[in-house]
Amino acid sequence: MGTADLRHSTPSAEGIDATGISALLDALEGDPDIRLHGLILMRHGAVVAEGWWAPYGPDRVQLLYSLSKSFTTTAAGFARAEGLLELDRPVIEYFPEYEAEITDERTRRMTVRHIASMASGHASETIDRALAAGRGDMVLGFLRTPLDGEPGEVFAYNQPCTYTLAAIIQRAAGESLVDYLRPRLFDPLGIGDVSWFEAPPGRNLGFSGLHATTDAVARLGQLYLQGGRWDDRQLLDPHWVQEATRVQVENPGDWGPDWSQGYGLQFWMSRHGFRGDGAFGQFCLVLPEQDAVLAITSETAQMQCVLDRVWLHLLPAFDRLGSSDADAALAARLASRRMPLPPGAEPVPPAGWSGGAFPAPGADRGVTAVEVRRDGEGWTIVLVDAAGELALPVGLGDWIVSEPDGQPIAVAGGWAGDDFAADVLLLDTPHTLRVVCAADGTATARWLTEPLHASEVRGQRRP
Repeated sequence: MGTADLRHSTPSAEGIDATGISALLDALEGDPDIRLHGLILMRHGAVVAEGWWAPYGPDRVQLLYSLSKSFTTTAAGFARAEGLLELDRPVIEYFPEYEAEITDERTRRMTVRHIASMASGHASETIDRALAAGRGDMVLGFLRTPLDGEPGEVFAYNQPCTYTLAAIIQRAAGESLVDYLRPRLFDPLGIGDVSWFEAPPGRNLGFSGLHATTDAVARLGQLYLQGGRWDDRQLLDPHWVQEATRVQVENPGDWGPDWSQGYGLQFWMSRHGFRGDGAFGQFCLVLPEQDAVLAITSETAQMQCVLDRVWLHLLPAFDRLGSSDADAALAARLASRRMPLPPGAEPVPPAGWSGGAFPAPGADRGVTAVEVRRDGEGWTIVLVDAAGELALPVGLGDWIVSEPDGQPIAVAGGWAGDDFAADVLLLDTPHTLRVVCAADGTATARWLTEPLHASEVRGQRRP
C-alpha cells in the first residue's frame, strides 16, 4: 500500500523549493558512506516527496533498531491514558515479586518517568550487566544493577530502561506491544505489516527489533506533529505528546550536536525539532516550525552527517519559491532510484574465468568459504557457514532478489579485473555483506555495517 491512502501534493504547492530536496539527495547519494533505502517528506499533512532505492521498496519492512523506542513510548502513552501506568510511580511497584530483594532506596525511588527518559541513575549502558545480574531476566538484572547517582539527575542511553518500560506495558496490558498497538496505533494510522523481536517469547524487546516500512516511520512522525490527532480522531493524549517531545533530562555529551540537545520520553531533541532514530541511519525527523516530517531508512554509520545535510540543504528550502519544473524533475528522479552496484564490478567475466571455491579465512561472522558457480546463463554465489550452503543468484548489472527459507536477499556482482565482487543486501535489515573472491584464490566477506542483533547472515531477518 505504501502512502497511497495519504494526501499527496507537490513541493511547490506546499511551500518548498524542490531544488533544496534535490540538493539534499545530491549530498546524501554523493557520500559513499551513506546508502539510502527509502525517504518520505511530508508537509502540511501531505506527502510531497518519496522514493525508494531498489531493491528496497515501499512495502518492504526493515529493522528500525532504536527507532523502535519511539513506538514503545507511544504504547506507554496509550497505557497511561488507560490507567495501566503512571509516569511518576516507582518502577518496583510494577514488579512486586522483586520487592523484597531490591533494597537500594535510590532504585526504589526510580520511576516510570526516569526509565522513559533514560535517567535511571546509571551513568552508562547496563545491558550486559543487567543480563548477567538477572541470569537472563533483564528487568530483574536492571533493578539489581547498582546506581551511580540519584534517578532523574544523570542521562545515560541505556537499553534496559526501555526494555523495562515495555515490560510494564505488556504485563499491565496482558499482550505484546505489537498486539497492543495494532488497534490503537497501527490500524488507525494505516500501518500494515510489522514484526518485532521477542525476548523471552511473547515479550517484544521495546528498545530495538521493530521491523516496519518507511511510511510507518513517516506516519508516526505525523501523528506526533499533529499532537496525537489523526484525521478526525484524537488517538494519543496531547499531554503525552508534549511530555514525550520536551526535554526531560539534559544530555551533554560527545555523540555530536544533535545528540546533546536534551532527551524526552524515548525521543531525542534536535537542533531543529525532535526525532526518533535508530542505528545505521533510521530517522523520524519532526519539524514543528516547518510543519514537516522527514522519514529516512538507510545504511550508514555517519548519522550526524545525515542530519547536518538535512539542516544545510532542506531547511532553507522551506517557504522558498519553487517551480513545477523542479517538482517534476525531483519526482522523476525519486521514481528511478537504485542501490549502487559493487564498485568497479563489470558484468562480463575475464576470458577463461570459470568460478570455483574460495576459502574465506578472514570473513565476518561464520562465512568459511565462498563458491561462485555458473548457473545456466547466469551465476550463483554460495556462502558456506556452519549451517551449510546458502545459494544466491547474482544480478549482473542489476539486483536479483531471492528468498531462501523465506529470507529476502538481493545480490548484485561482477568482475573487477580478475576479482569477482558481490554485494549481498539482507533486505529485512539495513545491512550489506560485501564479498570479494580474489585472483589469489581466497575470499573476503565483510559487513559494511556490523549488525547489532544476530551476527550471522542467516540471522538478518525479521522474526
